Amino acid sequence: MADVEEDDSMSGQADNPGPKRTGFLQRLRTYFLAGILAIAPIAITLAVASWLINFVDSRVVPLIPEHLNPDTYLKDVLGLEIGLPGLGLLILFVIITLVGWITAGYLGRSVVRLGERFVARMPVIRSIYGAVKQIFETVLAHKSQAFRQAVLVEYPRRGVWTVAFVTGETEGEVQALTEEDVVSIYVPTTPNPTSGFLLFVPREDIVELHMSVEEAIKYVISGGIVTPPDRRTEEMRNGSRRVSARAYENRRLVSSSADAPADETSPRPAKTG
Repeated sequence: MADVEEDDSMSGQADNPGPKRTGFLQRLRTYFLAGILAIAPIAITLAVASWLINFVDSRVVPLIPEHLNPDTYLKDVLGLEIGLPGLGLLILFVIITLVGWITAGYLGRSVVRLGERFVARMPVIRSIYGAVKQIFETVLAHKSQAFRQAVLVEYPRRGVWTVAFVTGETEGEVQALTEEDVVSIYVPTTPNPTSGFLLFVPREDIVELHMSVEEAIKYVISGGIVTPPDRRTEEMRNGSRRVSARAYENRRLVSSSADAPADETSPRPAKTG
């Protein structure tokens, strides 16, 4: 009997290797995911940089005269034909800088104004040029406040929150037609933040976030996987209130019912009895 029990225990140990195998596969999966996490950002960054360099080089380098191309010198003198990577990108950077230096002067500004007058006479082109120029001036201007503040707003309905970016103070007809002091915000989409929605939200409905704009963009692109740390001070964490859509709706409902005048034109229920 003892031999039988010993054989049964040994056979049970041999037939039940599940936990060890499961632990090994779990560690293997963990190592694999860790490898992807380490390699994927570097590989994607290098791929995007390589694509950008090749894209610019393929369009700029052919415009360089052959006798001024450094590749021609390397081929004729040293016998090397390597095709300098990034040459077109470097030349494009130099050209853009020179154009900026020229347009900063009086003569350059005069030429730009003359070109803008010519473009303003073209029906379709003037609309595209005006919109693109205004966007770049808003984003690149030193005093611009576009995308300088990450905020939390309720969108697309009450009780659902999303991260947005303040693009500026609302002015003009939109502000004149609204009772509240509204702010222009941009609500990006995931995972492509370049597409989104422009909203005009009352200032009191905006909750300012202490995370940086870069952290908020990573938050949006990752779909909430990369969570920024809470950068508020201990005093702010203990003393700040939590926003509540239900409390806001109740407050608006009570104030609107108290301020609403009695409607004399509405039909009254007929008396019975």
